[in-house]
Formats: sequence, C-alpha cells, structure tokens
Amino acid sequence: MYLIDDNPFTLDLVYELISKKTSINLSNLSREKIISCREYLDNKIKSSQSPIYGINTGFGSLCDIKISSNNLKELQENLVRSHACGTGEIVPKNVVKLMILLKIKALSHGYSGVQLKTVERLIDFYNLDATPVVYSKGSLGASGDLAPLAHIALSIIGEGEIMYRDQKILTSDFLKQKNMAPISLQSKEGLALLNGTQFMSAYAIHCLLKSFKLSYLSDLIASLSLDAFDCRLEPFNSLIHELRPHNGQLLTAKRISKFLSDSALSSREKKHVQDPYSFRCIPQVHGATKDTLNFVRETVMTEINSVTDNPNIFYQKDLILSGGNFHGQPLAYALDFLKISMSELGSISERRIFKLISGERNLPCFLTDKPGLNSGLMIPQYTAASIVSASKQLSTPASVDSIVSSNGQEDHVSMGANAAIQANEIVENTEQVLAIELLNASQALWYRKEKTSVYLENILSSYRELVPKVSDDRILHYDIQLSVDFLRNFDVNSDIFS
Repeated sequence: MYLIDDNPFTLDLVYELISKKTSINLSNLSREKIISCREYLDNKIKSSQSPIYGINTGFGSLCDIKISSNNLKELQENLVRSHACGTGEIVPKNVVKLMILLKIKALSHGYSGVQLKTVERLIDFYNLDATPVVYSKGSLGASGDLAPLAHIALSIIGEGEIMYRDQKILTSDFLKQKNMAPISLQSKEGLALLNGTQFMSAYAIHCLLKSFKLSYLSDLIASLSLDAFDCRLEPFNSLIHELRPHNGQLLTAKRISKFLSDSALSSREKKHVQDPYSFRCIPQVHGATKDTLNFVRETVMTEINSVTDNPNIFYQKDLILSGGNFHGQPLAYALDFLKISMSELGSISERRIFKLISGERNLPCFLTDKPGLNSGLMIPQYTAASIVSASKQLSTPASVDSIVSSNGQEDHVSMGANAAIQANEIVENTEQVLAIELLNASQALWYRKEKTSVYLENILSSYRELVPKVSDDRILHYDIQLSVDFLRNFDVNSDIFS
C-alpha cells in the first residue's frame, strides 16, 4: 500500500507503482487538506452571493451567467455529461489507469474543493483495476483535457462505461456488482475533475517509460550492429567525448564500450579507416535523445506534482482565484521534443539496417546465402523505411498550432493532447524499427567467424531461440513480431528511469 502525501511522484516511483500493481490510499495529511478545502468552499457559498467562476456560474464563454444555489449539483453533473464527447480509439487501459493516479495526486493537494468521497471513488477504481472507457480524440490540451477527463468523471456519477476484467460494461452495472452507489457531485467538483492535464501527462509518462527503455535497447542493438558491420571502436573512446561532454553522449559511449569490452569482433584489426555516421556518430545521436528525454522528464515531473484545475481554492488565505494552470503548453512542447528525439532513434537505426544488407564488408547481399533465389532481408528494410517516414511526418510539432473555441473565450490552445497521441505512435514505431535492426544484426552475425562480447552473445542466444537464422525465404512478418515481443519482454534495470 502506497500512501499519497506531499512527497512528489518520481518517474521510477510511478514505474514501481504500476509495474507492481501496488494499491494506493490517501495519507491522513492529504485527507485533512481535502476535507478542510471542501468545508471552506461550502461555507463560502453559503456566506457569499458573489459570482465565483465554475462554482456558481456557467463555464467557458458562459462564465457571466449566475447559477442558483439550488442548481449547483445539476450544474456540475450537466458539465460532466456535456463534455463527455470523445471520439476515436479507446485509450489503452494502462494509460487510463495512469490518468486516474495522476488525477488523485492533483486533487490530494487540497486546492480543488472536491469531496473526500469523490477522491476515494477514484482510488477504488484504481485499486480494483477498473478503468473508465476514455476516447483518444477530443482534447485541445488547454482548458484541461476536458473530453477525456469527462469520461472518467462519468463513472464517478455512475454513468458511461468501464473496463473491468477485460470486459466493457456499463458503469452502473459495475457499481451494482461492487455494492457501490454513484457519487452525487457537489459545487465545483465537475470542474475539478475535468480541468487538468492528466490525459497529456499520462501519455507522457507512458511514453517516457517506454522511451527510456528503448533508448537503452537502441544502444544494445547498435552494439550488435557495430560488430555485425565490423566497425571500429575508436569513436567510443571517452577521450573524444570528454571534449564535448554532453551527458547523453558520454553515457552512450560508455555504455557501448562496456557492451563490447570483450568482443573478439571489435578487437580484431580493421581494414577500413572510418565507419558511416550511422555507426560512428551513435554517441552523438543516441546521446542527444537521452538529453532530450531528461528534459521531457523534468517537465513532466513538475506537471504531475502540480495542481492543474481551475479555479484554485486557497482556504488558508480565504481566496478563490481563477487562472490557467490547465493550459498544456509545457507538456505540448515536451511531447513534441519527445516525438522528434524518438523519431531520430528510429531514423538512425534504419540507416544501420540499410548498411547491413548492402553486401559490404564481406556480408552477403540482403544477408542471404542464395541471393536471387531468395530475397533474404531485403524487404524488412522497406518496412523500416516506411515506419521511419511515418514517424517523421508525425514529428511535425503539434504545439505550434492553435484553434479558437468556446466562442472566443478559449482563444489559444496547446494541442498537447494531439502531441501525446502522436508521441505514443512514434514510440511504438521506433520499437518496431529497432526490432527490425535486431533481426538484421542477428542475421549478419551468423556470417562472422569471431564472436561478439559474452553479454551480447547471451542475449543473441535467447533471441535466436525465438528467431532462428533465415536460411530460406519465409514470412518475415512473424519474425518481426517475435522481435518486437522480445524487446517488450526484455528486462531492464529500473535505474534507467530514475
């Protein structure tokens, strides 16, 4: 059981919580803050007739319309229903669970005015592994992730649908199964649940966890390719990188030098003087991705430990302030940077694939014993090239776009939600390209008399149990999918996330 309190979430903590399926609850401190804030708000509504945005007024461009105190509950539930208009694909269950976790964390700070039982219901969903059905399209990433978060809020009031034990069922039926009653939303609660950046943030966390792992795997697979293409190791000498000490560059060179430290292939005499950039400049390219991911992590960690709904209730100062913490611009930029950096990992990987099948350096053309009769690994490079080009197209920044909404009241938006969906697709694309490089590097190394390092040989041995040598043409779709599965199941040290 993990108790949510004032201690900030870190990437490795979130990874541990979700990977171990740890149950969560609120600390006593968080409970006290939530209760105190709600009591203050109730008293404020009773004692004041002044309009307070989203509490006793309409929303968006309807903010100047005062709402009777008798209609405040209806106001909040109408808000949830009217905003639950997402379309597109259903968001993956693990991302929705992250959304719930991050929303609980944001509400736990005690600036949102929600009821304690509302937060506890989110905790119930999280601990029961029950995730509301959320759709991928509909958020502008500015007034918070309104549409996606509305679908989560629907489940709190007993409406919409929920995924439970791999079944999509009505939330009302789920609540009956669990002997739970729908929550009756009070003033401000619908707005607190809908305003926020948890859709963008959850995708950012999901992408970051996968990206750090793929960054590590890209170094590992590149090391196999370096030996497969009979490359020189001088470009990885630490003396070079100390002259240009970007952290990611230093780490990449150090990691690859370690991977290949006892490789017979690396240590043998080379006939060529230099290698192509896709091999020689691995520290510079992979390293730049590492540095970018660290920037993205810093931005995302600030975001998930923040309060991002509106208005904010400062009960200790007797203030209710309306602002714009729901605007997703920081996340939009970060996700666009992630898109570009992960796209480049795929791009340089595809170039190494191209060289491995080129028939150079005593490797057979297309890595087959019978070129002509067999096409060998000719076409997986086509697939990689197609994927890389798709990632380049998706890498166009979403954050430079905006569109007017809510009758001009919400006249500049971040498009961070679009960046989040694109980032997720690019990360999956990069995983597929790296899987194809692994297929090619393994195949090429069959043609080398010497061995690579002991560590890499052990990995190759496990991989080749799934994907043996391609001696005669076969359906390579299955080999690629098995390669992707191998990468997904590859156990990496969680330290790479910290």
